[in-house]
This record gives sequence, C-alpha cells and structure tokens, in this order.
Amino acid sequence: MAHVSDKLPFDVADMMRRIRKAVEPFPKAAMFELAERGFRTPFQQLVACIISIRTTDEVMLPTAIALFARASTPAQMARLTVDQIDALIRTCAFHYGKAGQIREIAERLVAEHGGELGCDEALMLSFRGVGPKCTNLVMGVACGEARIGVDVHVHRVTNRWGYVAAPTPQATVAALVQVLPKRYWVEINRLLVPFGKHVCTGRLPRCSTCPVLPYCRQVGVTKHR
Repeated sequence: MAHVSDKLPFDVADMMRRIRKAVEPFPKAAMFELAERGFRTPFQQLVACIISIRTTDEVMLPTAIALFARASTPAQMARLTVDQIDALIRTCAFHYGKAGQIREIAERLVAEHGGELGCDEALMLSFRGVGPKCTNLVMGVACGEARIGVDVHVHRVTNRWGYVAAPTPQATVAALVQVLPKRYWVEINRLLVPFGKHVCTGRLPRCSTCPVLPYCRQVGVTKHR
C-alpha cells in the first residue's frame, strides 16, 4: 500500500463529486430509490429499513414495493395478520419476526398516534427492534433532517479511507458527526452504499480504478484489484 505521506489531504467536497460520478451506472441505495418512487412517508421508510436488515437491496426493494401495494399506511397494515404480512415479505431474511414487528408498529400507531408516524425520533426508537441506523435513515430520507445513516458500507469505506477510526457502525456515526460537513450527512449513505457494493468492496476492493484513491489511506487493505 502507498504510504500515508503520499496521499492528498482529505477534500470531502472533491471526494463526493468523484463518487457521485462513479456510482451513476449502479442501482441506487434502496431506501433512496423507494423515496424517488413515491414511498417516502416515515412509516414506509421505517418498514423498508426493517425489511432491509440482513437483506440485500436487490431483495429489499421489490419486497417492500410488493408489501406497499397491499398496505402502505399504518391503518392498512394493521388490518393484515402477521401471516399475511409474512407471506408478502417472505423473500427477506428473518421474515416472520419482521412481519410481527411491522404489524406491532402499525397497531401501535393506529391505537396511540392517530394512524400516523411523524418525524419523531424518540417514538421510532421506542419500537421493538428499531435502532439508530433505521431511525437516522428515516429522519434523513423521509424527514429531510441532517442525519448520518451508517450501514456496513459507510462504516467500512470511511474507516478504510482513514477519515475516521471507529470499531462499530454506531461509533462511526459519532466520529463522522465530528468531521463530516453537515451538507453531506444524508448523501453519504446514498453514495457509499453503491460505492461500497461495486467499487470499495469488502474483499478485494477495486483500488486500481477507484476515483478517490489519491485520498484513501487504504487502512486494512492487503490485497486489491
């Protein structure tokens, strides 16, 4: 690997510009794709994020769309049984547990919140199985708030760059809050999901064609393409 002294100082604006261009040929991150297709309410985005856990975007996107074709609001979802929701999301990992979780959220929203999920971070975090990752993504994508959604790709890529040094995705959120300009907080997930899947991959990253190689410290990279 190149020595750190050979690398350029981080210029995040230039790095984001380069990555925007690099990911143009690839499918968009699924939650952002759903929003562009009109599925952008906090409830829809939260349900989609639940479906996405341990599930690829390629599976999550059609699964969420099929579910929303049947039930796209808390009231409609609450009218389905757990088995009916399970049948609609069977392609995703841990589908039966997720079906119960989704119905529980829908029932609670109908019973306690007028059948609506607003941009209420504390409420989202109070739902069983909903953590900071999904909450931040919903607040960013559906609510337009400056939040950093860190998944495995954002965690791996930003630590590989040497931009942050954090042992877990949640620690990466805290580290990025300190260094990443706020205007990129939502966009970093939209860009680094496809970038991490197709360029800065987990095994054998494509360093030879990487648009941000001049900045990347290649932390932990021993072999690459």
